[in-house]
Amino acid sequence: MTSPEVVEPVVEPVVDPVVDPVVEVAVEHARRGVRLQVALRWVLLAFLVLTLVTVPPAAGRTACVVILAGYALWTLTVAVWTRQARASDLRLAWLALFVDVLVLGALTLITGIATPDSWTSDVVTVGFLLVPVLAATQLRPLVCAAVVVPTVLVYLVAGIATRESNVEPWASVLLRTAIAAGVAAGCVGLSRIQRSRVRTIGGLVATRTQLLAELAGIEQRERRELSEHLHDGALQYVLAARHDLEDARESGDQEAFARLEQALGESVRLLRSTVAELHPAVLARAGLPAAVRDLAREAAARGGFSAEVDTTGWPDDLRTPVDALLFRTARELLANVAEHAKARTATVTVSTVDGKARLVVADDGVGMPERPAEEALGRGHIGLASHTVRIDAAGGRLWAEPGNPGTVMTVELPCPPIGGPPARPA
Repeated sequence: MTSPEVVEPVVEPVVDPVVDPVVEVAVEHARRGVRLQVALRWVLLAFLVLTLVTVPPAAGRTACVVILAGYALWTLTVAVWTRQARASDLRLAWLALFVDVLVLGALTLITGIATPDSWTSDVVTVGFLLVPVLAATQLRPLVCAAVVVPTVLVYLVAGIATRESNVEPWASVLLRTAIAAGVAAGCVGLSRIQRSRVRTIGGLVATRTQLLAELAGIEQRERRELSEHLHDGALQYVLAARHDLEDARESGDQEAFARLEQALGESVRLLRSTVAELHPAVLARAGLPAAVRDLAREAAARGGFSAEVDTTGWPDDLRTPVDALLFRTARELLANVAEHAKARTATVTVSTVDGKARLVVADDGVGMPERPAEEALGRGHIGLASHTVRIDAAGGRLWAEPGNPGTVMTVELPCPPIGGPPARPA
């Protein structure tokens, strides 16, 4: 038989590595947190200035003005620095919060001890409650806790130091401190929630980026698979048929004609199978059960295992909007069984109950990892991951369970029926 022409493999494009999307998302949220921190610090400065103007202390005004002038200069310096600093340097922005605590503590002591008859210290202490909010802008709960704990302690110490001059009972000091501690704990929890959200968003962005990178080369992979399918299948039979035709012309051997007829028939079958995979006309004509039976038969022949298909739970005349998605998913799962499972048998079940479609592909092979879609995506295989995304977008879910032995893959989708099969052409 004439040797077939060698098909050159298709070289997939190399996707340039990209910056970790999780890091990008975290850095962007950290910048937003620092900008909010700077804005709130200006609010705190304005609050302190208005307090000294509207509720001035009877003594120690000069010291308070000097402290506020230095604090204003410090606030301006931090604001300018945060606009020009690199992302790595912004991790140190939380240290500026200790200056806020020191300024509030100093003003509280000066206005509370020196002027017991003034309301200035009582108003200034309210500013302590803004510091935990400033700390909550950080995406690091431990850093937030490292700021709010000293803030509550300074608040308590200032309350104790000014208690006698303000003639304040111990119960009032402790209750105010308890409220400050509650605000601090809430801000730490808020910081933790925000960090969790950023991680979740970052993970979604990373998955999306990787899927897009893989989709860039999916056309080349499909062409390679199609060329390999045609080369290893129909082309071999066509070449054998040509060789048998030459023998038949020379000798008129009836066996050569029989081999020729068999090769051409097998070529037609394989070409029809390939065309059906590209555009499953049987899905629209005969329905999902017939299409899945064809898929199982082809996969079993390719993978060397026996396949059983149970479609008793799906009427032959039922048509739903998710037929095509179920067909593509069944094709992907059966292809995985044929290529990776090393199974002897596989069972495919298609059913619909209470407006939900269910597809189950079970095999007795070597089994799959606990999270097959993520594992496959990590190895650069997009098939299962892309189907998982499509199923999630359609309101369904796909999951894997260990068999005994092997693996059981299950798909559930909402499937409102759209009627029976279309009329066949005459």
